[in-house]
Amino acid sequence: MVGRAMELAAATRSAFLGNGVESCLSPKACRSSFRTPTTTTTPGQIVMTSNFEKTNPYADELKKTAAFISAPGKGILASDESNATTGKRLATVGLDNTVENRQAWRELLYSAPGLGNYISGTIMFDETLFQSSRAGVPFVDILKEQGILPGIKVDTGLQPIDGTDGETATQGLDGLAERCQRYYKQGARFAKWRAVLKVDNEVLPSSTAILENAHGLARYAQICQANGLVPIVEPEVTLGEGDYSIERTAYISEKVNSHVFRLLNEYNVILEGILLKPNMILPGLDVPTPAPEEVARYTVRTMFRSVPGAVPGIHFLSGGMSEEEATLNLQALQAYGPTPWSLTFSYGRALQSSTLKMWAGQEENWQAAQERLVALAKANSDAQLGKYKGPHPSPGGQRILQALRLGGAGK
Repeated sequence: MVGRAMELAAATRSAFLGNGVESCLSPKACRSSFRTPTTTTTPGQIVMTSNFEKTNPYADELKKTAAFISAPGKGILASDESNATTGKRLATVGLDNTVENRQAWRELLYSAPGLGNYISGTIMFDETLFQSSRAGVPFVDILKEQGILPGIKVDTGLQPIDGTDGETATQGLDGLAERCQRYYKQGARFAKWRAVLKVDNEVLPSSTAILENAHGLARYAQICQANGLVPIVEPEVTLGEGDYSIERTAYISEKVNSHVFRLLNEYNVILEGILLKPNMILPGLDVPTPAPEEVARYTVRTMFRSVPGAVPGIHFLSGGMSEEEATLNLQALQAYGPTPWSLTFSYGRALQSSTLKMWAGQEENWQAAQERLVALAKANSDAQLGKYKGPHPSPGGQRILQALRLGGAGK
């Protein structure tokens, strides 16, 4: 299963590496813009790679892991909320923020029968990576039995950048190499680092915030790859209040992505061994919710303008969208394929929100909640394949303002 998924993902990417893109204003234009490569590598020809890649003992493994996670019809379950944030989620259903309740909630997610049919990787929090089920089975083993690779959040939270209008930088480079080694030994095979950029109609994000966060993402990615973990690079232009347009978000996202990839190249990061986790292109919360087709048009254009074809997968975050909206927008993206990357998902709230409400800490609701989770995962898997037809397991809902959470990873 793993080998076949890797072959499919690799075949899709290799067909398009090096091809030009003329326009992405329509699905037809995107498809017609690809050209068949006219050059090939001849026997004995030297392929230039960086010393970092040539001397990295994990290089091949990183590429295979990234290809596996980006396999057709698969996505990531983002369950890496800190203890404090998990506690806020549990409080919405009347549960205290205890180790036992956090453990039970994670077990419900990871042990859901059939989840591995639609999920290829799960991002975990430090506490969770080392936890076991109530029966004593390590969570990493439960996930691997399902064919799901464990991942780990490695940043230590957001901190304000002095002299800016509430902009933030992500902390956690100190001691990162040692943490990565410990996480790899525990069974993790990929990592996540979230950078957040605020946007408005005029001045945000500042060049200071863009450069600071691009540097952090690049150095994090290099350290992860040096220690065997595929880095998820997450430059999130966060969905916030205001009446800024979808065009404004597209422009800023292109700018941010371009800076990030420039820095990734400066640090010789192996692009075939990373995953990108960006925002979909959405206007401010004071603007009416756009149709999925409009979101897809701007999102895919932005990716073509700013993301190299060597990247295996673009795993969009659900960032403030309702569960159904996230699925419909994901489906709309597929009209622009085939693309050099897998356009798929790394969803947290869009997979967990109604699942948590259905469980509410009650043992008699355990099976129904797991069935809801798998139904949501299947809906997004179908959407990634362009085959989603509905009805949605959790219909309706509104976009949600997500406040920035400052502080350390252990909080």
